[in-house]
Amino acid sequence: MATIRNLKIKTSTCKRIVKELDSYKKEVEREAAKTASMKDAGADPYDIKQQENVLAESRMMIPDCHKRLEASLADLKGILAELEESDQKDGPEIDEAKSTVADLEKVVETTET
Repeated sequence: MATIRNLKIKTSTCKRIVKELDSYKKEVEREAAKTASMKDAGADPYDIKQQENVLAESRMMIPDCHKRLEASLADLKGILAELEESDQKDGPEIDEAKSTVADLEKVVETTET
């Protein structure tokens, strides 16, 4: 049963990382809009530079989050493979994990292109 528990943990981890990725993307959009509005309003150059730094930090988190998502997806696939080898192919946890893998592969494809 330890593998089912690990499967639940890995599935939850993948879902959490996807939420983080979406959150960082929204943050980048929000900070980019704020930076643009500051430039349009003629804000102090120092304030604009600081806002650009905030935007750059937010942008740096997206590739990091993407790498963590890929690693977590690989772990989840490994756990699923172990379960299939031990003839545990059915169950709600396994079905949820398989659907999560399918969803995440779409997310990984769209963020790579």
